[in-house]
Amino acid sequence: MNAHLPLSLIVLALLSACASGLTTQAPTDGLRYSVPDHATQPEAASGSQAKPGWAFTRQAVAAANPLATDAGHQVLRAGGSALDAAIAVQMVLGLVEPQSSGIGGGAFLLHFDGLKITAHDGRETAPSGARGDMFMDQGKPLPFADAVQSGHSVGVPGVVRMLEAAHRQHGRLPWAQLMAPAITLAEQGFRVSPRLHSLLQADAHLRKDALALRFFYNAQGQAWPVGHVLRNPEYAHVLRRIATEGSRALHEGPVAQAMVQRTQQAPRPGSLSLQDLASYQPRMREALCFDHTAAARAYRICGFPPPSSGQIAIGQILGLLGQTAAQGPEFSGGLPSPDWLHRYTEAARLAFADRAQFVADPAFVAAPAGDWRSLLAPAYLRERSQLIGEQSMQVATPGQPGGRPSSWAPMPSQTEYGTSHISVVDAQGRAVAMTTTIEAAFGARRMVTTDPSRPGGFLLNNEMTDFSLSPADAQGRPIANRVEPGKRPRSSMSPTLVLDKASGELLMSGGSPGGALIIHYTAKLLTGTLHWGLNAQQAIDLPNFGSLNGPTLLEAKRFDSATVNALKARGHEVREMDMTSGLQAIERTPTGWFGGADPRREGVVLGD
Repeated sequence: MNAHLPLSLIVLALLSACASGLTTQAPTDGLRYSVPDHATQPEAASGSQAKPGWAFTRQAVAAANPLATDAGHQVLRAGGSALDAAIAVQMVLGLVEPQSSGIGGGAFLLHFDGLKITAHDGRETAPSGARGDMFMDQGKPLPFADAVQSGHSVGVPGVVRMLEAAHRQHGRLPWAQLMAPAITLAEQGFRVSPRLHSLLQADAHLRKDALALRFFYNAQGQAWPVGHVLRNPEYAHVLRRIATEGSRALHEGPVAQAMVQRTQQAPRPGSLSLQDLASYQPRMREALCFDHTAAARAYRICGFPPPSSGQIAIGQILGLLGQTAAQGPEFSGGLPSPDWLHRYTEAARLAFADRAQFVADPAFVAAPAGDWRSLLAPAYLRERSQLIGEQSMQVATPGQPGGRPSSWAPMPSQTEYGTSHISVVDAQGRAVAMTTTIEAAFGARRMVTTDPSRPGGFLLNNEMTDFSLSPADAQGRPIANRVEPGKRPRSSMSPTLVLDKASGELLMSGGSPGGALIIHYTAKLLTGTLHWGLNAQQAIDLPNFGSLNGPTLLEAKRFDSATVNALKARGHEVREMDMTSGLQAIERTPTGWFGGADPRREGVVLGD
């Protein structure tokens, strides 16, 4: 066992009952959650915090906060499945990392049962009263911050209902027991971490919400200091109801009424209704997989299909790189070469041009040429790769997969934020890759409670701002990812599972938060591990880079002037900036598993 975070011997009572229909075969001993001693210690500071990587022989959990990782680890040790562990992790993340995800948001989950991969879509949906022009003001899109803080930004949350449905298929411990870690920590308290403190202190808008102001800040309006013990009895109350009633506790009754009430308050009241919440359904989708060869080994890389744009963009970038000739070593001295960065960012421009043109909820928008795989077809990528020359194209235009022109207008570039990632492998060979979100930091900045006298609650998402704020371009051509009632907004979330193509053996689970940059962070992980011979931690540690079909983005203070100047000489507009990835990954080794966590955030990996 890895002893990075020792556990205390304080044994707490577990929840005594489970709702009928929410359990599968459960061990008779069940889960006895023990509060880890780091529950009363601040987590490591965010920023660049060197991490060693962690080796295990049987099973492992990787998540963005040590308390959440530990909850998943304890579930595995109690006989839970990878899916069980992911549920426990999510519920704790909603407490200790409320800026990134929670029960008021959504998620994409890939599950591997040892033979096949299933894709569980818990993405938020637009309320039935949503309008295509609801983010427009006098013919122009609202300023992004105003759109985020409006009631219009709140989508119908889906993560709890999706996890409940996945648990019916892949769970082993009773559903109620998986709420125990988060309930215990919410009632007894956890110490505010440096990252949570700094984000609370810096946020210019969360204090505008009276409930959030009272909960996250002191009487002087300052964020609770690092180490302050924060208790959330309202969150514990809601989770107790979810434990016994399942997702109905969130989608119907007092909690649903409280969500609707908060959404319909000023500024710009939204249209979320009780019927929207009660009728939400997660979707099962076919994982989107492509073959990839690196270092003479054939892989099968699987990710999420639309409404996620992540897997298509990653597959396009890697496929385009495979169609271009390298000039010298790709990786040297711990850094990608300027030539490789040129080819990579040019490929990214082409991928993001297609993303803006084509990708949206498949229930509303048909795939180009009738198949999303047309965007990954070798012949199409070969044709597109001819556009990568010695000088940067700076801004790419979309292609015509299948030779057919598109009637859609490209979606203008918009800010994207947020999310958290969870990877789990269990001792029976099952695995999860799950990326989860409330979109921006602290979502719509609207806190929900069923009883204002009880401190705390949970935050609502602002996922509707992942739609195009403008429904059409200046010529009136509709944008594929425009707002429509019941529609799921396009996402960049990229939970990823890598298999050996020949044997079907699972080789890696990984993913990252980071808005649209998730695509580049995940592509970096795959390139570093599959092409450059790095372990997961080394790949995660590499400096970040990318392009969203504009400037070439480089992580600040991580690239030398020679690299920057070489890119500029090839026509790149280089922008050096903070690129705070939060990669988590678990990879197979000859002796078991090896996990890596991003040094830029507070995550760790635990296992046995």
